[in-house]
Amino acid sequence: MNLQEKRGRALRILYVGDTACLPDDLADYIGDMGDEWTVETVADGKSAMFAVANGPVDVVMVGPALPDLPPATLLGQIRTLRSETIRIALLEGSADSLAAPIKLIGVAHRFLPLPLTSETVLESIHSLEELRDLLDSPRLRRAIGRVEHLPSPPHLYFALTRALEEDEGTANDIAKLVAGDPAIAAKVLQLCNSAYFSNGRSITDLRAAVTRLGLGTLRDLVLASEVFSMKTTSSVDRGALQQRALLASRLAAKILPRTSSELGATAALLADIGLLLPGVRDERDTPATEDDDRPGHTEAGAYLLGLWGLPMPIVEAVAFHRQPQRSSLRSFWVPGAVHVAGALASNEPVDESYLKSLGVLDQLPNWRQMAETMVERAEEQAA
Repeated sequence: MNLQEKRGRALRILYVGDTACLPDDLADYIGDMGDEWTVETVADGKSAMFAVANGPVDVVMVGPALPDLPPATLLGQIRTLRSETIRIALLEGSADSLAAPIKLIGVAHRFLPLPLTSETVLESIHSLEELRDLLDSPRLRRAIGRVEHLPSPPHLYFALTRALEEDEGTANDIAKLVAGDPAIAAKVLQLCNSAYFSNGRSITDLRAAVTRLGLGTLRDLVLASEVFSMKTTSSVDRGALQQRALLASRLAAKILPRTSSELGATAALLADIGLLLPGVRDERDTPATEDDDRPGHTEAGAYLLGLWGLPMPIVEAVAFHRQPQRSSLRSFWVPGAVHVAGALASNEPVDESYLKSLGVLDQLPNWRQMAETMVERAEEQAA
């Protein structure tokens, strides 16, 4: 069953603002979708609120300027009226310098840079469809939609990702990009010198970190620095959570083949990000009950990452890492590696029946030894 069949209607997309912001060929692209999508355009905030009040809207895209309301005000009103609606803000400026205004951070799920291309719009909406197909829970969407201070996407991480995907920039260029945020740069160097990465020799500058660790590992350290510094009302022990996440990330990278190691490392690093969100249930010690309508932290975290636009293999691994049998995959890949790495890093039971069904249970002793070796190194450094 596809997403349209689950909804029983086409995906309803509402664009608010000057249509000059939209690509000229977007209508042709959307027309090729047949009856799967419907797109409506309105010029101002008042018309947008009328449309939202008169029927569910799956995705709303708001231009950078409206004639009657600030975009942040409109998005906040839509959040209050229909918290499950996915809210996208269009920002003026290049993707590399994309920085959301403070007022937009708490009310928009995703930010797209102007000028837009049809491919950018379609890719973003397709990924949101995949997210809803994976986590088809109106309760979850409403719960996350109501969060007033939803953490904003880690912009430096995405800037590094774009640079790596486009094969742009030398190690020195990458180091300068990180150095542009002194607080993140300092945190990255601190993490580089932790027992999981230092190999006994200190790293004192960012260029050395790029050279020693490799671009993929540096990118994940930037991600850890940004994510675990997010301002939230959660009372979780961030230091302990970060240490477990770093250990799980290194383990997942070693468990998977090189072609998948970066996906696994990032997914394991973010596996428990939902614990940083307010109003979620900690699945580690609080079982689900009929009386508790809070979303579990794994699916809440996965939904947040999906809204940020991270790859779906990462989103799925985060969603199901505590219950890997729920994954649609029937082979050992990123979800399985993140489950194993997360369980070993947290000293929790590994689902051996799941590993047996995939024919990899015999590798568990070796993975345990990897984890023990990393923990011993960390303890020796701390002593």
